Amino acid sequence: MKHFLTSAPSRISDRSKLKFGFIFAIALIYISLFVGLQYLNAPLWWDEKTFWLTTQRYFSDSLLPSLATLKSYPELNTPLPFIIYGALEYLFKDGLFTGRLLNFCLSVVMVLVIGWPRRPHPWLHILSAAGLLLFPYYLWLSGRFYTDIISTFFVFWGFFFYFRSTHLLSGIAFVLGIASRQYMLAFPLAVGTYELVISLRKREFPSFKVLMPLLAAASIIGWFILFGGIAPSRGLSSRLVPDVQQSLFALEPGGALYFLSFVGLYFVIPEFLLFFRRLPIAQLWQRKGFYGAIALGLLILFMLFPPALEASGNLMKVADLMPFNIIKYALFYLLALLACWRFSKLNLATWMVIFNSLIMIKAWQWDRYALPLMVILWYLKSIERLDDSAVLGSQPALAEDSKQLT
Repeated sequence: MKHFLTSAPSRISDRSKLKFGFIFAIALIYISLFVGLQYLNAPLWWDEKTFWLTTQRYFSDSLLPSLATLKSYPELNTPLPFIIYGALEYLFKDGLFTGRLLNFCLSVVMVLVIGWPRRPHPWLHILSAAGLLLFPYYLWLSGRFYTDIISTFFVFWGFFFYFRSTHLLSGIAFVLGIASRQYMLAFPLAVGTYELVISLRKREFPSFKVLMPLLAAASIIGWFILFGGIAPSRGLSSRLVPDVQQSLFALEPGGALYFLSFVGLYFVIPEFLLFFRRLPIAQLWQRKGFYGAIALGLLILFMLFPPALEASGNLMKVADLMPFNIIKYALFYLLALLACWRFSKLNLATWMVIFNSLIMIKAWQWDRYALPLMVILWYLKSIERLDDSAVLGSQPALAEDSKQLT
């Protein structure tokens, strides 16, 4: 009894120290980012120029844009971020700063939810947040006037509510994510497909948790009808658009393989470095035939659909330092192989990787587009659902997490 009375305060103190240390580290990182971006007043960078111009010209005259504006604004992605940015400009007359500040705050919220040290494995949450912050575009875009953080934020809450079986709110969040960027379609498709497979295996009629994400995914049809294509016609004509995006049916299969390289580089390797003691490394040898078949199949795909050696981002910068194209392809292949091995178990995370990779056959190749997937993978890692193959729903551990977040 005496030992319990003396050790319990010590454990409480240790948890308090851990939480304080986490808050201090996050505050230090984001204060440094805030100052490094000149208090969020840094010069416009790349697409910020056109995003800010579009916000001023088309979305800042009122809180809600007209239908004609939604059909004709000169951008390629769905308009919700520009509506939000325009409302901020309309209300505060400093839309560039307030838009960047919004992204900054949303970024902080996601990191805190993922990384807040809570029982039973506080370090799991902290290291998951660390893994996310290692993705270079997360912090870089957190203080920029881009659409990525907003769209990712909605998808993040789609999963947050999904794991708590609040499927209506989850579906609404997914709809808002798609309204912020078309590529967010991959996530409700992954959830709906995963739940549908479970229903078929159990020979059950598809329930609300199957239908809601699929209905959310179907919201993309409304945008295609409104735009008369995959994006507003003025955006397609006024922006430098890759050939693969000029037509609804144009495809670049190598883009999916290149995206798998991003997953290998930005998730599989950091996960191994942060959690190598908890990963089932021995399975690689035990299932060597299975993993060998994956390696052979992926090699055939690389030979049939080699990724284009024209791309943006850090991975291509590294590849450009290599003297021969065969070495570049070898790099992409090895990173993609890591991703395929890591997500060879057909579960929710695997479906997310599959659908995100498939959507990239319609996109310019850029590491930045992996940002939403990185956020959700690290979130799943933090709540120990990354390798879950059971029927998802409300869990006592998740309820406990919800209490500790408040």
